[in-house]
Amino acid sequence: MKKIISGRKYDTEKAIEIDDFNNFGSGADSVHDFRYFHATLYRTMKSGRYFIFGYGGPMTRFAQSAGQNQWGAGWDIIPLTRQEAFEWAQVYLPPETVEAEFSDLIEDA
Repeated sequence: MKKIISGRKYDTEKAIEIDDFNNFGSGADSVHDFRYFHATLYRTMKSGRYFIFGYGGPMTRFAQSAGQNQWGAGWDIIPLTRQEAFEWAQVYLPPETVEAEFSDLIEDA
């Protein structure tokens, strides 16, 4: 999937996939649930910029307009700063993945 945002091209086929998350069983009862979403964190190979590619139902941030006051399932690419990617990863990805990708931002308690 490709999208140009603020003059920058984000392409899932030319980026490094860090890890993904879906909320099936932890927020959505099925993939047909309006709250279901699946999101993947990527890092571009060229400039190291982070982004999420995701898709989901009409009650997710990936919803798309289907007419006046109507929403349907959709997809989107969302650029993130490194700090935003780190914060997102801490919520949705396994600790091993977060540590492997963002070890310089983690300190021992």
